[in-house]
Amino acid sequence: MTASNTKPAKTVAFTFGEPDSVLGGRDIMGYLHSWWNGEYYSPPISMNGLAKTLNANPHHASAIECKRNILASCFIPSKYLSADDFLKLAQDYMVFGNCYLERINDRAGRILKLKHSPAKFTVRTQTGYAFLKQGCELHHFQDNHVWHSMNPDINQEYYGIPSYMPALQSVFLNESATLFRRRYYENGSHAGFILYINDAAQTEADIENIRNSLMESKGVGNFKNLFMYAPDGKKDGVQLIPISEVAAKDEFLDIKNVTRDDILAAHRVPPVIMGIMPNNVGGFGSVEAASKVFARNEIMPLQSRFTAINDWAGVNAVSFNHYEIDVADAGVRVL
Repeated sequence: MTASNTKPAKTVAFTFGEPDSVLGGRDIMGYLHSWWNGEYYSPPISMNGLAKTLNANPHHASAIECKRNILASCFIPSKYLSADDFLKLAQDYMVFGNCYLERINDRAGRILKLKHSPAKFTVRTQTGYAFLKQGCELHHFQDNHVWHSMNPDINQEYYGIPSYMPALQSVFLNESATLFRRRYYENGSHAGFILYINDAAQTEADIENIRNSLMESKGVGNFKNLFMYAPDGKKDGVQLIPISEVAAKDEFLDIKNVTRDDILAAHRVPPVIMGIMPNNVGGFGSVEAASKVFARNEIMPLQSRFTAINDWAGVNAVSFNHYEIDVADAGVRVL
């Protein structure tokens, strides 16, 4: 026999590099600051990207809608601002960190009504504000006819940013975990396995019968049991090796719970108000107590922000149901 010229295999080591950020490129974080593009100041973050995040996670969307609905339920419509326009105004502020109202005057210059302008398409110019139409055409508003409320940003002063920005990584991680689990089940990997046979007692006819039985178990007849008889077989001659095991390798529940807590912490919405089932026996505590603290610490400051419209417009356009505060127990009662 001649000696083989085959070289021994060498050990090969390699790395996968650094993890890629979910918010890579300009998908969400556009420029980190506002810059003049020749027509208007570009927002520091992608408004289109923020709009997509609203449907990326149920806890994120539910927290925003919770605040919006509470504000809308306390809002008292006026002849200047309708309940529908205020609902849109509140939602824009929760999603984008910006909200806009356009003042509509009569011929004598007196205010007729306040109209909501979508924050996704409203931009700042050097002289005021403009609405970005399809095709990047700008419609300029009249001077001093737009009220703008924004959640302050420390990097620039033209636009606000939403307060949930630190939790966006958790929002997308939660979504990725759900999509991974959905694809996992749709691909059928949860039922997949390798049937390994190294028993010499098995003939070609036996192998063919086993192959046909497995192929017939797909579709409507899946998850059927398979009986196999090998009288002269050896131990471990037939092995069933799962392709993957979710319970052992997947941290789906841990990811979902941790990211949910991050999202609710960023929105500062008590989980008991969100209808989330507690994992412990004690639960989340009293719904009434959590609602009182939430109304005192979150809803009332938001109401104060929107009542600033009255000073700008010079009319009583925005009012809410008044609250009586009991500082001793942070109680809130609607009068």
